[in-house]
Amino acid sequence: MKSLKLLLRFLTVGGLVLLLLIPLLMIRGVIQDRERYRAMAEVRVSQSMAGAQQVVGPLRVVPWREERLVNALNEDGKPEVRRDVKEGYLLQSPATLAVDGHLQPGERRIGLYTVNVYEWKAAMKAGFAPLQLPQADGRIYGQPYVVVGMADVRGLVGTPSLLVDGVPRTLAAGTGAMASRMEGVHALLDAPGGALPASNVHLEMALAGTQTLGIAPIADSNDIAIRSSWRQPLFGGRFLPNAKTLDQSGFTARWQVSSLASAAQSQLESASGTLTQAPSLRVSPEGFEGDAGGDTAIDSAVVSLVDTVDVYTQVDRASKYGILFVVLTFVGFALFELIKRLPIHPLQYLLVGLALAVFFLLLLSLSEHIAFWQAYLVSAAACIGLQFLYLSGVLKSWLRAAGFATLLTALYGVLYLLLKSENNALLMGSLLLFGILAAIMWVTRKVDWYALGTELR
Repeated sequence: MKSLKLLLRFLTVGGLVLLLLIPLLMIRGVIQDRERYRAMAEVRVSQSMAGAQQVVGPLRVVPWREERLVNALNEDGKPEVRRDVKEGYLLQSPATLAVDGHLQPGERRIGLYTVNVYEWKAAMKAGFAPLQLPQADGRIYGQPYVVVGMADVRGLVGTPSLLVDGVPRTLAAGTGAMASRMEGVHALLDAPGGALPASNVHLEMALAGTQTLGIAPIADSNDIAIRSSWRQPLFGGRFLPNAKTLDQSGFTARWQVSSLASAAQSQLESASGTLTQAPSLRVSPEGFEGDAGGDTAIDSAVVSLVDTVDVYTQVDRASKYGILFVVLTFVGFALFELIKRLPIHPLQYLLVGLALAVFFLLLLSLSEHIAFWQAYLVSAAACIGLQFLYLSGVLKSWLRAAGFATLLTALYGVLYLLLKSENNALLMGSLLLFGILAAIMWVTRKVDWYALGTELR
């Protein structure tokens, strides 16, 4: 066949492209390893400081104890009277909850890795409706208390200030009867009569944590506001902010959540009640009463101080275009070789492809020490300069090498725009591929491939 040699040439170049997938995949493996190391750094910061925080409360808790005499059979099958003791608690959510706080971002470094942390200075105001205590045979109610749950009490900075109806209350560690459900702090209230009166609770505290803060909307009506100088917040959980602003000075966000739209109260119900028996829920109009349930997650409004497009994400996205760089460069070589009759050895193809692959490794290593755009500029300049010097000998012309270097510069520039344009990356990438294919088809539209194959033969 006249075009056999041309076909073999294309197969050789295609084989080299497949061969270069090996170093490209190895580089992507290095990127994934670095991401794992960063995740380990986040865990170390959480262990030594405080982890992601979730705040639940304030809540009113009334412990109770029941003693009853019941008829039962002993081991010999004889009737006997036993004393049955049950312990539990009533849990009341506030009617209104207003939370306002400033989230001050910070950083902790573990080796090369930076972990985002914060300190949240908050003021929480909760209004409680009166709570009638249900009566039962043998039941005795203990001293009630206010509970504020949090995921990691090590994050408390200083001593929180708690006022109940304007009267200061002393906070103590732990959540009393709710210790199996959540960590936190509590403050004793006055001993109850037959009911708990309406009450207003005002709490001011500073809470440190790692990356993520969640606030559970446990009241009938919740108004949560957070301000911060962080520019790239990630809002999650079951609720997005009803209003938010993002600018160069940071962000503000506000959630207004009703108990009709939140499952937080029912999730608290499933975890409240007796401490000694299997779950069975009984709901009173104002408070929650039931048996101890499992560790149920509570719906929250969540904000995270994370880099939405961090260094490793950008390098990983860039490496996905590595094979495109190789293919386009090899196509350019093939066109020069076939149209300009410039013999290029397969080893020269391979060396140029390896130089393209090393760009991504340089980008990864440099971006861990300097800003991403600086790392990208240095890596691209180094690789383009190396290609220019090498191709001036391969293509037998400084002018041709400069042309290739110019094309590579344009390609690196377009790739950088793709990396920075998170929302339009797919569109821009598709247009780039279409434009390149159109250019190749335009350049080769008048090539007589049969005649070219005959000449090569």
